[in-house]
Amino acid sequence: MNRFKKIMRTLLADQEGAALVEYGLLVGLIAVICVGVITTIGTSVQTAFTTIDTALP
Repeated sequence: MNRFKKIMRTLLADQEGAALVEYGLLVGLIAVICVGVITTIGTSVQTAFTTIDTALP
């Protein structure tokens, strides 16, 4: 029984897996933000080019 407790303490004290999950969540959040910003900028750029195109003879 003591061996089981020792193994459980070792597993619970290991924080490397938690850090990996946190980094994964950060990368995912950054990706979502980038997609949102690029979509917004793309719409603005498209509107600007459409305005320029209609203004040209």
